[in-house]
Amino acid sequence: MGAFALPVVVLGFAVRQQFDPLIEVDQTAIRDATSFSVRHGLVSALEAVQVISQPVCVYVVAVGVVSWVWRAKKLKGRALWALVTMMAGWAIGAGAKLVVQRERPIVDDPVPHAAGYSFPSGHVLNLTLAAGVMVFLLWPLLSVAARRIGIAVATVAVVAVGLDRIFIGAHFPSDVVAGSILGIGIVFSSWIGFIGRTAATSSPGPSHPA
Repeated sequence: MGAFALPVVVLGFAVRQQFDPLIEVDQTAIRDATSFSVRHGLVSALEAVQVISQPVCVYVVAVGVVSWVWRAKKLKGRALWALVTMMAGWAIGAGAKLVVQRERPIVDDPVPHAAGYSFPSGHVLNLTLAAGVMVFLLWPLLSVAARRIGIAVATVAVVAVGLDRIFIGAHFPSDVVAGSILGIGIVFSSWIGFIGRTAATSSPGPSHPA
């Protein structure tokens, strides 16, 4: 987790200290992205993605899957790991926002202005958490082809939401990068801890994050 947390801490420190090269790149990227969205009439579609990918919506679906795995497939330990990891990650992301206290992007283009702090991106962090957890949770229930499809879908979803947050002007690129790195780190470190404690008795699945 330390390996994943380090770049997030560095980015957060740079944001807090208003490190000029980072701030300039972020501001330029957000201006260009929102201008592109407005010129090509993408704002409505981006808003729809924003609503669908809200953490509350994502976790409603994810908790439903966890409940099914718990009740129907009797993988209670795996299901409990999934639930705890997602809820703990959600709380960590909320805490990180309060520590960094970065204001949201302000642009001239007519795009909706999001509320709350900006770093890291909550949408990206929580979707990365949920997508990663779902892959590990469902792994023993999927065929080889389904596993590959699951990884591909999870990756595409995270990338799509990350781009949505930038092109709708809700987050700077560094917010999105930090959210994805933090989400991956939480999932992997939590899984390593889970298999370390339950390797002899847990249900079959990937024994190593690789």
